[in-house]
Amino acid sequence: MRAIWKGSISFGLVSIPVALHNASRVEELKFRLLRGSDLSPVNYKRVAQKDGREVPWDEIVKGYEYEKGKYVVLKDDDFKRVDLEATDTIDIVDFVALDEINPIYFYKPYYLEPLKGANGAYSLLRKVLSDTNKAGISKVIIRTRQHLAAVKCSGDLLALELMRFEDELVDPKAIKISHEKTPGAREVAMAKTLVDHMSEEWDPSRYTDDYRSALMKLIEKKVAAGGKELATKEKTSKKPTNVIDLASVLQQSLKEASGEKKKSGPTKKAKASAKKKPRKKAA
Repeated sequence: MRAIWKGSISFGLVSIPVALHNASRVEELKFRLLRGSDLSPVNYKRVAQKDGREVPWDEIVKGYEYEKGKYVVLKDDDFKRVDLEATDTIDIVDFVALDEINPIYFYKPYYLEPLKGANGAYSLLRKVLSDTNKAGISKVIIRTRQHLAAVKCSGDLLALELMRFEDELVDPKAIKISHEKTPGAREVAMAKTLVDHMSEEWDPSRYTDDYRSALMKLIEKKVAAGGKELATKEKTSKKPTNVIDLASVLQQSLKEASGEKKKSGPTKKAKASAKKKPRKKAA
């Protein structure tokens, strides 16, 4: 796997040479716009709003709209004036308990690979982060842009996860929630029981992109049919209903969840706990 960035992790006087690798990929199906009559691909043009004329690249500049319809132009030299000093270092400024960080701050993970001579310090940092369940909060410049990031333990690897700055998040207080009706003790107890019935050990392979799979099957059918239209099936979708009696809905959900558990058999968690139970000695 090709590294997208090479540098080092730095905290205190410790420096660990590392390479940065993508830890995620976007599995989106890409489509081209075509002319319907002959399936000729359609290209995009850069057209000016004022007169509809196509604009060549050498006439295009970058502008910031500071008022409605008013722009200030920024040239390459302007961007260079505000460039932060490009360093190849992930500077850890604080170590923070992972439990204290709202997951909403995280948005893109990368793997960190130890480079030559870094294995000892790399393993030490990974073990300390694992044992303490902490993350190293840092700032790093990747491709000319500064990011807030967290160095975390991920199995046998260290991972760097890019984070959003606080001012990039919408204040949750902007969402108004009514607190007029609070759940009763009976509803809370049943809801907890339902959650317990539906609980499983984390296994990411259990969850797949159903829409992408169905779309790929449709594409394969259309290719096999020579691009002809396929017969459509009528779909019935569940409509949301207003929950009037929460207790009865929870009760019904518990019945269905219990039935599903019986069909699928004991979970890994249940099997593991059953193995741990000591057998009774014969009298």
